[in-house]
Amino acid sequence: MRKKNNIVIVGGGSTWSPGILKALTKHQDIFPFDKITLYDIDEKRQEVIGKFGEILFREETPDIEFIYTTDKEEAFKDVDFVFCQMRTGGYPMREKDEKIPLAMNLIGQETCGPGGFAYGMRSIRDMIELVEDVRKLSPEAWILNYTNPAAIVAHALNMVFPDDKRILNICDQPVNLLRSFGRLINRDFNEFEPTYFGLNHFGWFTHVYDKEGNDLLPEIKNYTIKNGFLPVDAEQRDQSWLDTYAMVEDMINDFPDYLPNTYLQYYLYPEYKLSKLDPNYTRANEVMDGREKRVFEECERIAQAGTAKDSHIVHNDAHGDMIVEVAASIYGNLRKTFIVIVPNNGIVSNLPSDLMIEVAASLGANGPQPYAVGEIGTFYKGLIEGQYAYEKLTCEAYLEKSYTKALQALTLNRTIGDAKKARKILDALIEVNVDYWPELK
Repeated sequence: MRKKNNIVIVGGGSTWSPGILKALTKHQDIFPFDKITLYDIDEKRQEVIGKFGEILFREETPDIEFIYTTDKEEAFKDVDFVFCQMRTGGYPMREKDEKIPLAMNLIGQETCGPGGFAYGMRSIRDMIELVEDVRKLSPEAWILNYTNPAAIVAHALNMVFPDDKRILNICDQPVNLLRSFGRLINRDFNEFEPTYFGLNHFGWFTHVYDKEGNDLLPEIKNYTIKNGFLPVDAEQRDQSWLDTYAMVEDMINDFPDYLPNTYLQYYLYPEYKLSKLDPNYTRANEVMDGREKRVFEECERIAQAGTAKDSHIVHNDAHGDMIVEVAASIYGNLRKTFIVIVPNNGIVSNLPSDLMIEVAASLGANGPQPYAVGEIGTFYKGLIEGQYAYEKLTCEAYLEKSYTKALQALTLNRTIGDAKKARKILDALIEVNVDYWPELK
């Protein structure tokens, strides 16, 4: 009989943790485990989610040990899988990432533009420390990483740990889009076989095949052009997300070759997107007043009631399902197809080898086996190479403590595109990130 798994969720106090916990309870047929641990540096925040987890596991899987802790050794010792979703600086720093650029008439967004740069510089430090801590206590553990901005984090970890083959960076936005495609054309997204290329939050679906091998991409595009585009869980989304998904129609009309990742709109239409963002009430405020409040209030209600059976805290949660299904495919050597982030190494033959490409791959016990893409067209190559240069320079700026490379990175970013603007925003971000970034010289 195969060994059951010991799992730790890093960022246990996240509003996304309940979805992962629920996914773990419902996928035990493919991913059995004996113990689940929540780990967070914020004890008070994690306790709310932890009390929900205690009740959930007591009711649904009483034979599984569930704990939550702020102690690294207790969290990371003898684990098989680390699910990582940390947010360095929390929502207060995210709010600064969004509002400081907007005050300077620049895009303020969590993973794109100067806000994404600031968040990336914060995340690199803590992700490097996490990998080092895990490797001391569990050398063979798989580290499955959701931490944003995933493109920058993936590149930094590949630079620092090039020989570590058990770090896998993933993102749930491609599978959210696949689920949305399924809703639009009334098909089961689980039967889709996608082909995809790009950087994280910067990519395109080139085909979406059904189980008979028919390409559904033309049907999805035609539907979108006629009827618009909605997320699969539109009824549960805040207005900013509905606006974001609606822009897919514009991108298909302007660039009809492929189906785009929603985040591309910030790079393709920065002036338009800037005009639609409220500098006084950003996505961070929307999350804190919306999902953050709803999840914590529901967890507290469950703790008081002593049961989670009547809870609707988790709805259509691609985030939770994906990371558990990825772990299950590795554990069971299932070789299912997922869109993951890996070193390019010729996958896209006319892009740099060290670029961290997001691409479809077969995933089994030996990690991802990515599907070759070949050459891509000039437009897509040009966009990706510019974004790759920005991401690489960001990582080098952190590791080399280089102000010049930080300035180069921001100057290259399509949401800025001007060195004087880049210097101004860089200096402002340095000031508020003094406790998180290395001193840039």
